[in-house]
Amino acid sequence: MRPEMENVIAEIEKVIAGKQEVIRKILMALLAEGHVLLDDVPGVGKTTLAVAISRTLSIAYRRVQFTPDVLPSDLVGFSMYDRAGGGFVYHPGALNETNLLLGDEINRASSKTQSALLEAMEERQVTVDGNTYPLQKPFLVIATQNSVGTAGTQFLPYAQVDRFLVRLSLGYPDYAAQMEMLKNRQGTNPIDHVKCIIPKEVLVGLQEQVRQVVSRDAILDYITRLTLASREHKAVDVGISPRGALFLDRMAKAHAWMDGRDYVTGSDVQEVFVDVCAHRILLREDAEGTTVDDVLKDLLRTVENPDRHRPGMRKA
Repeated sequence: MRPEMENVIAEIEKVIAGKQEVIRKILMALLAEGHVLLDDVPGVGKTTLAVAISRTLSIAYRRVQFTPDVLPSDLVGFSMYDRAGGGFVYHPGALNETNLLLGDEINRASSKTQSALLEAMEERQVTVDGNTYPLQKPFLVIATQNSVGTAGTQFLPYAQVDRFLVRLSLGYPDYAAQMEMLKNRQGTNPIDHVKCIIPKEVLVGLQEQVRQVVSRDAILDYITRLTLASREHKAVDVGISPRGALFLDRMAKAHAWMDGRDYVTGSDVQEVFVDVCAHRILLREDAEGTTVDDVLKDLLRTVENPDRHRPGMRKA
């Protein structure tokens, strides 16, 4: 892993112990200019993680607690008539003044409010009363959702879920991580000691480096064959979308860059495949006994990896 990213992860681990792999994947999503859906139970440190990331990267942070009474204007802003000036004045919302937005419990909000995020996530801009306002760079949404069945929650629409680059889960800490958490909070809060490792301006430059990572035709062919196979799988009703294919390429580039390479291998694609694609698969109603993980593992097993034809590359 690149030394600067190792330092970022080490700094974040001051407050979130035992979750290095999840932290690494969130940073990869940020480098790939994508958004993260954290599917988790309450109280495992999602908010703390977002604050730590914002501090290590010196980026502006906002948190919005999604509840049924949160309005779209709370996110995108609104225009109000100014009697003194004789015209309408735009008042920015939560999206306008942040680089990292934590949308906490997004599946408690109304569908109209959830949809207000779509333009911002896809276009990095918001439109109010016909006027378009660009968002700051970089811009990342980390949205959390609790399990459906918890009071007040609902399924996110597929069109919105598909806009997230990856779906991840922190999960409960193990014994050692929880003991470390308890010891570190005896009289102090370690989040107060998290310092900046990579300034925001440098981070924007790193995102450009990730964009320049090369995916040769054999890799693009592999991604295409994986996504097409997902749509044709006998247990699948809705397969990986074209947006999912683009996101898979972007996340694989971030994975390659984190490993210190300027080119993508088939192994990079395989390493990020489940995180990028699991939330894009809808199973058929008659696919009893089959899970999404089963389908994804089947695709990785049956679709040929181009690494097998390159000398020196490890087999899947």
